[in-house]
Amino acid sequence: MTLFTGSPGPLSLVGRRALVAGGAGGIGRAVVGSLLAAGAEVAVLDLPGSEAVEGTLGIEGDGSDPGDVAACFRRLDEEMGGLDLCVHCVGITRDAVLWKMDTEDWERVLRVNLESAFLIVKEAVPRMRAAGGGSIVLTTSINGERGKFGQANYAASKAGLIGFGKTAARELGRFGIRVNLVAPGMVRTRMAEELPAEVLEKAESESVLGRIAEPEDVAALCLFLVSDLSKHITGQVIRVDGGQLIA
Repeated sequence: MTLFTGSPGPLSLVGRRALVAGGAGGIGRAVVGSLLAAGAEVAVLDLPGSEAVEGTLGIEGDGSDPGDVAACFRRLDEEMGGLDLCVHCVGITRDAVLWKMDTEDWERVLRVNLESAFLIVKEAVPRMRAAGGGSIVLTTSINGERGKFGQANYAASKAGLIGFGKTAARELGRFGIRVNLVAPGMVRTRMAEELPAEVLEKAESESVLGRIAEPEDVAALCLFLVSDLSKHITGQVIRVDGGQLIA
C-alpha cells in the first residue's frame, strides 16, 4: 500500500518521529507500514523475541513494565531525539466467564491493555510538549463499548482506555497534543485466526459490509489520525468495524 510518494501533503509524515507500541503484532505491523510509507521515522516497542520490523528502530521491552517503558524512552531520546507521534497497539486476551476467571488473568489483561497505555502516554507527553505538540492514538475495541460474553477483563480494559483517552485529550489539548481512539471490531490477525470458526462467522455476519477488517483498515485510520488531515480532531472514538456496532 503506497500512501506517500515523496511529495509534501497532508498525509506526509516526513520529519515526524513515531513510536508504535505493540508494533510487531498484526495491527501494529500494519500501522508501522503506513507510517513508514508516509515518511515517518518509526520505533517499535514489543516483547523480547518478537519478529523485527524492517526499517524501524526496534526496542525490546514489556509495555506494562515501568522500567522497560522508561528504558524505551531513554533509547528514543538517544537515537531519535524526541517524539511527535505515538500509536498504542498493545493488547492480549484471557477469556473466561467472569465467575470462572482467574484473578491473575483479570489483572494481567488490565495491566497489559490499560496500564501500558498510561505508562507509555505518561512518558510520551513531556517529549511531545518539548516538540510543540503531537498526536496519540490508542487502540480500543467495540467490545469496550458493548461488552462481550466471556471477556469481562478485555472489555473492561478497552472501556478503561476510552475513559483514559478522553481524559488525556482534555488535559493535553492545551499543549497541542491530540488524543484519539480507534475501535476495531473483529480484525483478521493471528489472534483472530486462533478463534473457533463460528466466532469469525458470527463477526462477519454482524458486519453490514459482509467481511471482517484487515489490519490495513485499522492502519489507514491511524495514519489519518496522526496526520495533519485530522489536526482539529481530538477525544474521539472512531470505529473500524464494518458496521458491526451501529448505534
